[in-house]
Amino acid sequence: MPVLGKEIHRLDRVVIRFAGDSGDGMQLTGDRFTSETASFGNDLSTLPNFPAEIRAPAGTLPGVSSFQLHFADHDILTPGDAPNVLVAMNPAALKANIADVPRGGEIIVNTDEFAKRAMAKVGYTTSPLEDGSLDGYRVHPVPLTTLTLEALKDFGLSRKEAERSKNMFALGLLSWMYHRPTEATETFLRTKFAKKPQIAEANIVAFRAGWNFGETTEDFAVSYEVAPPPAPSPPARTGTSPATSPCPTG
Repeated sequence: MPVLGKEIHRLDRVVIRFAGDSGDGMQLTGDRFTSETASFGNDLSTLPNFPAEIRAPAGTLPGVSSFQLHFADHDILTPGDAPNVLVAMNPAALKANIADVPRGGEIIVNTDEFAKRAMAKVGYTTSPLEDGSLDGYRVHPVPLTTLTLEALKDFGLSRKEAERSKNMFALGLLSWMYHRPTEATETFLRTKFAKKPQIAEANIVAFRAGWNFGETTEDFAVSYEVAPPPAPSPPARTGTSPATSPCPTG
C-alpha cells in the first residue's frame, strides 16, 4: 500500500522480534502480524519465546516474553538469528534482547516504561535511551502507552483497561511499516471480543492509531516492502494426452 510523502525501501527478507512483559500481549501481537504476513503471501517462520518463570514479577528479566517472525520474498527455513527490528515494550525487554540485534538494526522503544525504578529493576544505572549505549542502532523512541491512552480517551475505560491496547498500537505501527493487510486483524478483534464490543472497538482504534502514527510522524520517514515470492510455474505435462491414450481394458 503506498505511503504518501515517504520513501519505500524494498527488502528481500526481514526478522522482527516483539518483546515485552508477559502481560503485554506479545504472543498475540506476533500471531496477528504473522497472520497478516501469511495472507500477504510471504514465506515465513516464527519463534515464540515464553517467560522463563511462571508469573515472574512484572518488569523483570525472567518475565520477558517475545515473538520473532522471519518473512521473505523467497523460501526460508528458520525464524532467523538476529532481528533486524526489535520492539521493546519496557527496559527488561530491551536488556534481554539487545545483544541479539546487529548494529544498524532498528529498535522501537516504549519510552513511557523507562522510569528510574523500572530501569533499576533490570540493572540499568543510567537510561540506555540517553547514555549513548544505543548510538549504533536506529532508535525510535515512541511513548506507546501515552499515545494509546490518548487514542482511547473517549471510551470511558480505566487506565489499566486502556493500557492493555498498547500492543495493538504497536501492531498497527509495524503493519504500516511493512505494508501488511489490516482487515483480517480488525475482524479477528471483533470476533475475539464479541462479548465485549467496547473492548473490541478500543483495540481496533488503538490499532488504527498506530498505523496513522507511522504514516504521519517524522520519526518514521521510511516504510518497507517485502514482496511475496513469485507464483510457482505450473508443472509441465508429461505422458500421453487423454485424446490419444489407449482405452482402458478389462
